[in-house]
Amino acid sequence: MTYRLIALDVDGTLINDDHELTPRVTRAVRAAAERGAEIVLCTGRGSASALSVLAHLGLSGTIVTHNGASMVDSVTREVLHEAEIGAEAVERYLALCRARGIHFDMNTAFELYTEHLDEETAAMYGRMLTMPILRSQAEGMPARTVKISIFAPKEDLDELETAWKDWQHELQTIRSGDSFIDVQHMDASKGTALAQLAAMRGVPREEVLAIGNYYNDIGMLRFAGWGVAMANSPDGVKEAADEVTVSNNEDGVAVVLEAKVLGEV
Repeated sequence: MTYRLIALDVDGTLINDDHELTPRVTRAVRAAAERGAEIVLCTGRGSASALSVLAHLGLSGTIVTHNGASMVDSVTREVLHEAEIGAEAVERYLALCRARGIHFDMNTAFELYTEHLDEETAAMYGRMLTMPILRSQAEGMPARTVKISIFAPKEDLDELETAWKDWQHELQTIRSGDSFIDVQHMDASKGTALAQLAAMRGVPREEVLAIGNYYNDIGMLRFAGWGVAMANSPDGVKEAADEVTVSNNEDGVAVVLEAKVLGEV
């Protein structure tokens, strides 16, 4: 099979646990692009952070960010799609986080805002190649917000999910990592955005390859003609995939591309 569209998650997939793009993964991704495949980063990160990763790869193109809530052209910086969420629907989530002292940020396609910044959260943003903008509660939620990200230890996030499980959900809540929950538009997902991009390119789903590692990747793994989960994925993600490869610390993306695209195995 010739794969014309290759969708790659970033954290836990493309990069290792030290937040590094290894030489083997970098070479394989670039080689796949040179063979004519369009490489699409599909990530929960914001656009500025994803663009930095794409630049490290030496590539350009379309990126799917904020779990599919935005789509951006890396060359023109044009926002091709965004799923805006309303302040009224979001406020109860923010109020609950404030009451429990749990960190959150508010994201537009390109900017990230937070009400507080301590040493731990600053280090987290540094790893994500993101610079937050401080914004007071009185200023309210930024215009064109597409996602709220909540950052806390796993146990605290588990308790949050229990607290809001009986709410009527106008918005979608999704775990994008052990320490992250994202709140966004009900219709936004990596799978929906990838399907939209494939239609724009005239690429049938059979010619789409997707690789990911967490619950927010399930939609794109199921949409793709071939979906691959990393060995470091939760069981539910593995079950949604067509194949499980080795972990992100073992160059799993390179292993898949070498076998499926480059014919090196």
